[in-house]
Amino acid sequence: MFDLQKRLDALKADFDATWEKLKIDQKMIDMQALEEEVAVPEIWNNPDDARTKTTRLANLHDELDPWRLLKTQIKDISELMALGDDSLRGEFAEQLNAMEESLAKLCQALRFTGKYDRNDAIMRITAGVGGTEAMDWSSMLERMYLRWAEQNGVKVQILDRVAGEEAGIKTCVMELSGVNIYGKLKSEHGTHRLVRQSPFNADHLRQTSFALVEVLPVILDDSEVQIDPKDLRIDVYHAGGHGGQSVNTTNSAVRITHIPTNTVVAIQNERSQLQNKEKAMEILRGKLQQMMQDQNAESVDKLRAGESASWGQQIRNYVLHPYKLVKDTRTKYEETDVDAVLNGDINNFIEAFLDN
Repeated sequence: MFDLQKRLDALKADFDATWEKLKIDQKMIDMQALEEEVAVPEIWNNPDDARTKTTRLANLHDELDPWRLLKTQIKDISELMALGDDSLRGEFAEQLNAMEESLAKLCQALRFTGKYDRNDAIMRITAGVGGTEAMDWSSMLERMYLRWAEQNGVKVQILDRVAGEEAGIKTCVMELSGVNIYGKLKSEHGTHRLVRQSPFNADHLRQTSFALVEVLPVILDDSEVQIDPKDLRIDVYHAGGHGGQSVNTTNSAVRITHIPTNTVVAIQNERSQLQNKEKAMEILRGKLQQMMQDQNAESVDKLRAGESASWGQQIRNYVLHPYKLVKDTRTKYEETDVDAVLNGDINNFIEAFLDN
């Protein structure tokens, strides 16, 4: 049993060290406080705040429950091994193997050490120049990320979507919620390039299309990104409902411009004007935070206009013709099964970025 005890001692030491690094005790306290808040019926007097808190609580449970389970398992096997029953040696070895594997998976959370890595994310997909080709490519990326979210238990809310005239989309804005979502999806921030035979012309000529994917952290606290209200221009305009132009139009659409940086955010779904304004401000905070990171600026008023995520930051090539290959330009990781990637199998690209 001596060798098993040594493995158990090493497991305990690694577990305790990682528990401390990830500040699990404080997160447990935060989770308990949130549980007490959402248990009060009056919280639903403010539905948006209630949904934010219940989502945050669900995310904390997803993150912390595996740690609590493993802690209990380590405690239980420690007590059993202390009894010195050598007939259970094989069973102890199997349990230790399983717990070591569980800890190795949980330790991956150490890669999410950025300030906003554990936040939810806003993703905005925008078609580049190229008309229908680029809009079709943007819709392919939209489908890829929606499939990835479905396969990985990530919740998605479409905030805004503008369809192309013939096919595809001009833009799509979605909010993704789950554990370490921004930390995972920030690997997708940049320009995505597609090379294929065009399905939109009779000669099926080789065509190159571009789409910009912006990934922004969801920042709910106004104090984290301080914006002077005098620097904002807020416009309200008609938003068309489902079913075509001029169907069920309302004045709920909101466009907010941060004048010093000329950063524009527009939301035109069927929410109320107030909800659209709040969501647009949430996205604007994320965009300005991304700009602060890109420019190494200490505050919003130090930002320079026109230097946010640009089309020049090409991060990944998707080649469908004359051969099949998806290659990340930063990590050099590549996959030849393009169909699988476009069906949402992008975890290997995310892992390569995190390990880079």
